[in-house]
Order: sequence, then C-alpha cells, then structure tokens
Amino acid sequence: MYDAPILLHLKKNGQQLDHEIAAATGIPLKKVRLSLSDLSARGEISRCSVTQFPNGKPVEGFLCRIAGTIPPKTPGRKPGS
Repeated sequence: MYDAPILLHLKKNGQQLDHEIAAATGIPLKKVRLSLSDLSARGEISRCSVTQFPNGKPVEGFLCRIAGTIPPKTPGRKPGS
C-alpha cells in the first residue's frame, strides 16, 4: 500500500534512512519499516541496518536505496591517488 510513494521518494532523492523517508512522505515510521521489509524481500531495494549516535544515544534504523544503484562518489581527493 505504501510501496509506491516510498519507491518514488527513493528514486527522486537517492539513498535515505527510514526516518527520513517517513518524515518526507508523511507515512508513520512503523509502516515505512514494514514496506521497506517487503520491498527488500522482493529485491526492489537494498537495505542495511545502521546505528547512529546523536547526542551519545544509539538510534537504530535502516539505510535504503533502489536496488542496483550505486551512490555517487564523494568529492575530493581519495587515498592513494
């Protein structure tokens, strides 16, 4: 049910965290996570678990992107170049 708006958001904005997707689409975080699980099981997105530490407190979530896409390289010099 929420798969289409989530896929559209990821196609438009690239790699995103689950809470960023929820905030941008207005879909509750619990429903976003369920949809992300379904999309990942079908192979439509790549998903990995991440833990961030804002203000020293661990916050767990998912980092997602459309399957088969590679994030752009970061600007600047690279080691060994």
